[in-house]
Amino acid sequence: MKELFYKVAEHVFSLDMGTRGNLLCDLRQYEPFVTDATEDVVFSLEIVDMPISTEGFTDEMHQEEEGQNIIAGHLPTGEPYFEFLLGGKRSAVLICSQDYQRARLSLEEYPQFGVNNAIMVMYALATSNKRTALFHSSVVSYQGRGYMFLGHSGTGKSTHSSLWLKYIKGTELVNDDNPVVRILEDGEVRVYGSPWSGKTPCYRNVSYPVGAIVKLSQAPYNEIQRLKGIKAYAAVVPSISGKRWDRQLAEGLHETENLIAQYVPVWHLDCLPDEAAAQLCNKTCTATTLP
Repeated sequence: MKELFYKVAEHVFSLDMGTRGNLLCDLRQYEPFVTDATEDVVFSLEIVDMPISTEGFTDEMHQEEEGQNIIAGHLPTGEPYFEFLLGGKRSAVLICSQDYQRARLSLEEYPQFGVNNAIMVMYALATSNKRTALFHSSVVSYQGRGYMFLGHSGTGKSTHSSLWLKYIKGTELVNDDNPVVRILEDGEVRVYGSPWSGKTPCYRNVSYPVGAIVKLSQAPYNEIQRLKGIKAYAAVVPSISGKRWDRQLAEGLHETENLIAQYVPVWHLDCLPDEAAAQLCNKTCTATTLP
């Protein structure tokens, strides 16, 4: 199986499927991101046939959400290590170089889940010092700009996007779970579609200048207020994926988060899941597109 190349948010990465090329049939969400570019690769991921030894592994972090688990740590050699579990069964083991530019992946149960999560983790880590952030967010486009909705799981990000789609003509869904945000050299902040969109299949290779970021909270009323300074920064940070206990990666993330909070209008919307909330959010955010 030859090495494949993909471009997400203008960052190129490669995937060597080895003998597991048949998995590509289950990873069709990556097809819109296939590229002929083979230079400036941010990371390379190789799928290997042999099990990867975890002897001497040091556990650093556990993350669990809806039956999906990620265990992170490092081996005695210092190489970062990740395990991906689904329904309590280990799906894959990922070993990275210390600069996160190369990685090996050994698959076990649910290989499609393992490959997809390994690529997403590698992308977030390898781009964290490149003014790039992988968000947990639902994003729509409207009149040439992207509008990002943030919040804890169950807050209603997807619901709010669906309200824009239903009641605000000209709205389109960009991504419903994991868009990518980049700060370009000229200071423009753009949001990109990605191959990762949660339970909603929306894998669009598109990008838009970010018009606004909106943190959602459930409430018995609809009210929106602008956040600035540390409040804007604090609203953005929890929705960005990264290895924050790694100082080098954390510094890159902090720079990106700080610039996003400065350059993009950030709002807090207390809301009901109704048309009025979508109309209020749309009217307010589209009227203010600059910090």
